[in-house]
Amino acid sequence: MARSRNDPVGENRGFRVGLVLAGCLLTVIPTLCTGQQVAKLSDEVRGFVRVDNPVTALTHVRLIDGTGATAVEDQTILIENGHIASVSPTTTPLAKKAKELNLSGFTVLPGLVGMHEHMFYPSGGPMATGGGALWYTELGFSAPRLYLGCGVTSIRTAGSMEPYADLTLKKWIDEGRMVGPRMHITGPYLENSTTFPQMHDLTGPDDARRTVEYWADEGATSFKGYRHITRAELAAAIDAAHKRGLKVTGHLCAVGFREAAALGIDGLEHGLLVDTEFMPGKQPDVCPSYEEDFAALAKLDVESAPVQDMIKDLVAHHVAVTSTLAVFESSLPDRPPLSERMLRAMLPELRAEYLVTREHIKEEAKKGQGFTTQLLQKEMQFEHDFAKAGGLLLAGEDPTGNGGTLPGFGDQRELELLVEAGFTPTEAIQIYTANGASWLGESDRVGTIAPGTLADLVVVRGNPAAHISDIENVEMVFKDGIGYDSTKLIESVRGVLGLH
Repeated sequence: MARSRNDPVGENRGFRVGLVLAGCLLTVIPTLCTGQQVAKLSDEVRGFVRVDNPVTALTHVRLIDGTGATAVEDQTILIENGHIASVSPTTTPLAKKAKELNLSGFTVLPGLVGMHEHMFYPSGGPMATGGGALWYTELGFSAPRLYLGCGVTSIRTAGSMEPYADLTLKKWIDEGRMVGPRMHITGPYLENSTTFPQMHDLTGPDDARRTVEYWADEGATSFKGYRHITRAELAAAIDAAHKRGLKVTGHLCAVGFREAAALGIDGLEHGLLVDTEFMPGKQPDVCPSYEEDFAALAKLDVESAPVQDMIKDLVAHHVAVTSTLAVFESSLPDRPPLSERMLRAMLPELRAEYLVTREHIKEEAKKGQGFTTQLLQKEMQFEHDFAKAGGLLLAGEDPTGNGGTLPGFGDQRELELLVEAGFTPTEAIQIYTANGASWLGESDRVGTIAPGTLADLVVVRGNPAAHISDIENVEMVFKDGIGYDSTKLIESVRGVLGLH
């Protein structure tokens, strides 16, 4: 089989698959740098800057504000000292003198807030064929550039293999020494019985509590329970985190979603396809195999009372769910569509493995094996029902699994898949912006375009409100009011993704 027998969805895939989408063109907008804010940046970061003015006006834009509202034509966004000063029709005279960028034909939306991102990537190894340990490479060079270049201005790392590296990357980006998104660091995985040498095996509730307390002191702002964590360990971790005002999410297996909600968990990753509570004979604190769980889910009706009751329970407990459709999709034949842009970003060896893996997936499908379109559709229906019931749906790409999602590009693809799941484009963008900011407690700073918020913006050629695939065409990305060249960021990692 092309994917690992142990984890065909999350952080346990040996084969790596590429992903569609990049766009990120550079033809129209000129470079406008005055050297004011850019003087605070390192020479490396400065090389990616296209716009840095104390006051900048983006005129004649189509505005998608992140609230889910209909796109508004011919607007002007005034940026002053890193913040949104005003949003008004372009016909309204500017209150202040500003450098003007005529963006007719472009759409501006809030910077994406990716809620299931990682700074690591599967390095292959014996587990790719069902064998021993799988290692993950920290992508401290390429991942931050790809996230920002593809419009992701904020990320939650949703689990760390090298937490000190993640914390240092955040520090250096915040200081202007490196280019990248603003980072919210999730601590190391809270797991036991793991096959990952880079994870710590919990020894019980006391260890879970100590782990949370230690990494909270080091700077982690959230935590993630993983597949084999027990109810007692999860409860201890939640209690310790909540005492610090921090949150806990989970990619769970041994613990069901309703059990986790009762314990006070704040979020759940991946959705229905990792919830084992509907498997006949499920034993408490025991994680069944994915094959067993998927077999049960294949027979499960999302509209049935048990599933709908679970959705109501999550909503009542204010538990968010993070959609990661992109990592599921990569296990289906001929999905996502091949993209030369993605292939060029990959390490040559990774590129070759990617193409072979796609053929393996096609062969599995012919034999009636592997992940199925039916399961992806069930997950899409679950997420749509959850959101319509009032649940807080978040989104991220999870650049792990068999490697079918890559930093940044996977986030673009995830937006397209949310629309395939039944959300309108502006609803999908709201999920990826305002909703993520809400969970992070950052709604007053990021996630929407409104006076007073930080100028974290994505400039896209075309109209993603009508054609969500236009999200591929990122031209420029603003973070703290500084406009970065998307093409330069992406081209800077050509041929190295998967190495560092």
